Amino acid sequence: MTNRKLLRSTGVIGGATVTSRVLGFIRDILIAGSFGTGLLADAFFVAFRIPNMLRDMVGEGAMTAAIVPVLTEYSHTRTREEYWQVARVILNLMLVVLVTLSVAGIFFAPIIVRLIAPGFVADPEKFNVTVQLTRMIFPYLLLLGMVAYSKGVLNSLHYFTSPEFAPVVLNATMITALILLCPVIGIRGLIVGVLTGGVLEVALQIKPLRTRGFRLKKDLTMRHPAAKRIGRLLLPRAMGTAVYQLSVFVDTVLASLAWIVGPGGVAALYYSNRLVQLPLAVFGISLATAALPKMTKEVALNDITRLKSTISFSLKAVFTLMAPAAAGLAILSRDVIRVLFERGEFTSYSTGITSWALFFYSFGLCAYAGIKILVGVFYSMGDTKTPVKTAAVSLVVNVVLNLILMWPLKVGGLALATAVAATLNFIMLYVFLTGKIGDFGTRDILISLGKVLAATTLMGTFTFIARNVLFPAPEGFLPPVLRLASIIAGSGAIYAISCYIFHVEGAKYIIKVLKNRRFGE
Repeated sequence: MTNRKLLRSTGVIGGATVTSRVLGFIRDILIAGSFGTGLLADAFFVAFRIPNMLRDMVGEGAMTAAIVPVLTEYSHTRTREEYWQVARVILNLMLVVLVTLSVAGIFFAPIIVRLIAPGFVADPEKFNVTVQLTRMIFPYLLLLGMVAYSKGVLNSLHYFTSPEFAPVVLNATMITALILLCPVIGIRGLIVGVLTGGVLEVALQIKPLRTRGFRLKKDLTMRHPAAKRIGRLLLPRAMGTAVYQLSVFVDTVLASLAWIVGPGGVAALYYSNRLVQLPLAVFGISLATAALPKMTKEVALNDITRLKSTISFSLKAVFTLMAPAAAGLAILSRDVIRVLFERGEFTSYSTGITSWALFFYSFGLCAYAGIKILVGVFYSMGDTKTPVKTAAVSLVVNVVLNLILMWPLKVGGLALATAVAATLNFIMLYVFLTGKIGDFGTRDILISLGKVLAATTLMGTFTFIARNVLFPAPEGFLPPVLRLASIIAGSGAIYAISCYIFHVEGAKYIIKVLKNRRFGE
C-alpha cells in the first residue's frame, strides 16, 4: 500500500467518520436539548461510558489492534481456509469473554457505579437511575465486541467501509429513539435506541464477511497457534488500553464530585470531548486505522526504510490538520457550544462549563492524533510493552495534575490535565521509537511542524479578530449559526493560503490526491 493508497483508505474511513460525527452531533444536540447537563444526562453518560470502556479493552481497541497484524500476515502467507479457521477460533473466544462480561456487568452494576461515579451516592435518585440504565445497556458490550471482531477481520483484508459505517447506523437509530421514544418513556428510550443500533451494526457486517469467505460452522474449537499469538499480543494491548481507561475512569470519578467542580461535570466533559473527537476521528484515527496493515506489512518484509517514510508522512499529515483544528476549537469554544447545544435544558451555565472544558481539551489535539500513529507502529512491530509503560507514566501525571488543577480550574482543570499528559505520552513514544528503529525524519517533521504552526498562527489571529471585531458576539447583525460559519470559512481560507505561502508539505500532498480524485477510492 503506497502513501497514495493510504490516503485513499483514510478517505473512505474519514468519509464514514464525518457522516457518523454529523449524525452524532445531531444526536448530542437532541440529548442536550432534552436532558441538558442535569441528573438524567449525567446518569446516561456514566452508564454509556462503562460498556464503552470495556469495549476498548476487549473489543475495538485492544482486540482489533491484536488480530489485524496476525490476520494480515495469514492473509498473505497462508491458505484461504486456514485464514478463516483462525478467524472462527477468534470469534469463539470473543463470544465466551463478551457474554461473561455482559452478565457480570448486569449483576454487579451497583458496585460498578459506586466505583466509577462515587459522587452520585450522595444523590440516591441519581445513583438508582444510573444503576438501572447501566444494567439495561450492558448487553451492548456483546454487540460492540462483534462489530470490533468484524472490523479486525475486514481491515486485515484491507476492507474498511462497512465497519466504519457501523457508527452511522448506531447514531441514526439513537436519533430515531430520541425523537420517537424519549418523549414517551424518557431516558430509557435512548437505551432502547443504543441496543437496537447495536443489533443493526452487527447485521451490517454480515454480507461483507460472507462475500470474502466467512462461513459459520459448528466447530467450537478455541485452540490454534495463531490464537495463542493473538492472546500474547492482546494482553499487553488490553493493559495499555486499561491504563488509558483508568484515566477516563479517574476523570469521571472527579467530575462526579459536584462540590468541587460544580454540577454537570460528567456531561460537560462528555459534550466537550465529543467535539475534540471530531477532527481526531475524521483524520487522525482514520489515518492510523488505514496505516496499521501497511506498517505491519512493511515490518513483516523488514522494509524499515519504507516504514520510516510511512511514519514521517503520517505525522506530517495529522499535524497539518490537527493544529488548525485545535486553534479553532480553543478560540471559538464558547461560540461552538452555544450554537450546537444551548437550547431546551442546556442552559447558559451548561455552555459555560462545557466550553471551558473544550478550550483546555483542544491543547492536546495534536498529541492525541500523534499517539494513535505511534502506538500503531509499536503494535505492528510486536512491541506491546512500550505503549503500556508510557501510558502508565502519563496516567500518573494525569491523576496528579487532575488533583492540582480541578480546584482552581474546575472541570477545565480535568481537561487540561488530560491534554498535558497526552503531550508527555506522545513525546515519550517518539523518543522510544527513535531509539528502536533510528531517526525517521525528525528534522523534516519539525520543519513541517514549524510551517504548520506559522500558518496556524496566521489563521488563529484572523479567527480572533473575526470573532471579536469583524463579527462581534451574538448581539451582532448576523444570526449565530451564520456568524460562526462565516468565521470558520474565513479561517479555513486563511489557513489554506498560509499553507501555500509556507509550502506546507502535508497540505500540498493532500491537495494533489484530491485533484487526482483518488482520495475516496
